[in-house]
Amino acid sequence: MTRRRIPIPRGPGDRCLAALQAAAILAFTPLVTPSPTVAQTPEQHYADWARPIFPPEEYAQRRARMLEMLRDAGGGVLLLPSSDGHTGGDTFRQLEDFWYFTGLEVPGSVLALDSGSGEATLFLPRRDPRFENPGRPNDFPGRPLGDDPDFVRSTGIAHTEDVARFPQALKTWAAARRTVRVDIGRTGAVGPVDPPLGGEISPAHTFVLYLRRHAPSLDVRNAFALVAHLRMRKTPREIAALRRTAAVTLDAIRTTAAAVRPGVDERTLQGIFEAACRRGGAQRMPFTPIIKSGPNSLWPWRILAAHYDRRNRTLRAGELVILDVGCEIDGYVSDVGRTFPVSGTLSPQQRAKLQMISAVSDAIIAAVRPGVTLARLRDVAYRAIPDDEERYMQAPIYFGHHIGMNAGDPALLDEPLAPGMVITVEPWYYNHDFGISVFVEDDIVITEDGAEVLTAALPHDPPPPQPGAP
Repeated sequence: MTRRRIPIPRGPGDRCLAALQAAAILAFTPLVTPSPTVAQTPEQHYADWARPIFPPEEYAQRRARMLEMLRDAGGGVLLLPSSDGHTGGDTFRQLEDFWYFTGLEVPGSVLALDSGSGEATLFLPRRDPRFENPGRPNDFPGRPLGDDPDFVRSTGIAHTEDVARFPQALKTWAAARRTVRVDIGRTGAVGPVDPPLGGEISPAHTFVLYLRRHAPSLDVRNAFALVAHLRMRKTPREIAALRRTAAVTLDAIRTTAAAVRPGVDERTLQGIFEAACRRGGAQRMPFTPIIKSGPNSLWPWRILAAHYDRRNRTLRAGELVILDVGCEIDGYVSDVGRTFPVSGTLSPQQRAKLQMISAVSDAIIAAVRPGVTLARLRDVAYRAIPDDEERYMQAPIYFGHHIGMNAGDPALLDEPLAPGMVITVEPWYYNHDFGISVFVEDDIVITEDGAEVLTAALPHDPPPPQPGAP
């Protein structure tokens, strides 16, 4: 193919021709306009998303009280790690001890309470890694934490440090032979962490591994008893939160009980309960609602949950259905149990067993007062249980437990009850011989002269028999 040479215009006529040719080309050339510049999403700030549940002075008082307890226990530095902040899509929930003492939802941080200086220091990231993604800056616009002076001031904690300096702080404490205390979630010494064959280790044990990696000579001791002692006694604000959560749970149980009938399956009732809790303001469930009927009701939840689809039985006429449920609002939980007849009426045997368990529960609740231990309440329970029924009762310690930020709040089981503590009373009955199980559970706050049943608005006694019923 012969290439044509385009002449370069040299005279006025040539320049005129060239102008006409250029105009013709432009007429048939699509206009190319530059893409508009997409405005970058503004940086996010912590205060735009979250607020502490309680006023700053509540957390300051808790920190001050813990510093006093540390000094009384021989001193040291209490270290409270936060969560890594990642979730599988669920609502994020901060590690409880860190949340309890700070009210903050920041990730990858550590609160240090130093009994020697009497100071609290918050080690936190300069920026929140969850809000960073260089490939998607418009969706992940960034969020400063330690770099945000307004946020730092709002924490109420006077001393903050970049968390990148935390390993050096560990080395400094180790060199000074300071005792460091961590809450490993149970009593006993901080021994070696042995990862399981499968599954995960707890965040507390992960933190212990971190400490030993960065400061092998550090003297690490268990702070469980100190933290449990403080968390066992709820403040008036905490009790108000628990009272609200209990009320929402009772409403959700009523809604669920109204849907109980033959042909309904357990998972449908679970969905009804969870939806009612959400409508009442619950951000999440503290545990998967335990709803079990007929033969399923004869087994503890861990056995039922051992298989993927076992907890979805269809209710049948003449059976009982048990609800062991709770919801969580603003970090505080409930744990409530009731038993309902699927057909709407109880058989004489079902009524007798439910009346017996209700009487046991009433006897325990009547004995709740300051100065009584859970061991003493266990003795009360066994005196109230008929001798021929004792073998069907769930093993001893489960006649009650502490609740608060968790359905199994940290507690020292030998410590006498005191005003502000909140416990459950929950006698379980599993009779495999007769194929019947009944359960009631109530939330109780210990007062100055006795106890208040937070869940009393929904009686646990069986309703009176209908006229003409057996």
